[in-house]
Amino acid sequence: MLYFLENDNYKVGIESRGAELQHFIKKDEELELIWQADPQVWASHAPTLFPIVGELPNGSYTYEDETYHMKRHGFARHKEFKLVDEHHDKLVFELTHDDETLEQYPFKFTLLVAYKLEWNKLSVTYLVRSDDDHALYFSVGGHPGFNVPLYPNEKYTDYYLAFDEEETLSRYLLSPDGLQNGDTERVLQQERVLPLNHSYFEKDALVFKNLNSCKVTLASHTNPRAIEFDFDGFPYLGIWAKPEGNFVCIEPWCGIAGRVGETGELREKEGIQELAPKQSFERTFSICIL
Repeated sequence: MLYFLENDNYKVGIESRGAELQHFIKKDEELELIWQADPQVWASHAPTLFPIVGELPNGSYTYEDETYHMKRHGFARHKEFKLVDEHHDKLVFELTHDDETLEQYPFKFTLLVAYKLEWNKLSVTYLVRSDDDHALYFSVGGHPGFNVPLYPNEKYTDYYLAFDEEETLSRYLLSPDGLQNGDTERVLQQERVLPLNHSYFEKDALVFKNLNSCKVTLASHTNPRAIEFDFDGFPYLGIWAKPEGNFVCIEPWCGIAGRVGETGELREKEGIQELAPKQSFERTFSICIL
């Protein structure tokens, strides 16, 4: 079911399946900012990534000597969330463990995804709670796709990403099956601006670690509209599109894809979060229209 938040200037739509952001519309222009899930290119809008981010070696992991199988980015994006809180400016969706999740993820959990619209800013909060009597191991992240270009007279290469701090960045390269392959490739050298080009994505996502920045702005050389993306508190950032897709995903992650040759032990996975029994973990990213 699709739910909406709205004020005088913006309208936001969230689908309960996956608690997925599907619309962010600037009303006076009827301008849609979110990629509209063309099934011939990429059939999603903004998946919720939980309880893993990225791919696992052989699509599996081990925990306490048992092997479990899970697809890329986890199961939350395919699950129906329950709307548990609704206000004029806020919607909160909840997912809890069930028999299906326990088959592939032996933990009792609650995942809340909250959307709050304040004037021109949409905040997205993930709250993970351990409902178990032993530690919970998980990753969580976002995957919102933005239309690029926004206007019909523009080209993809008119757009760029501007970090709020100067960066010397290498991308961590992925194997054909989506695992970190151990290689890197320099992308920025004491620079802030990354021009968008489809050729970047011929090698899958741009995967970044250890950024100085906590904000990045998607902007164009040909129009004044810009999207400021605040990912403070997320240690990894992915930038991704299909090579032929007129969109770009800005992905804040608490977690990352597995590595070629790693053991597959969940507790040893890079970026995995450990949560004590009955404790909670919370992170927020925001999308602000400038």
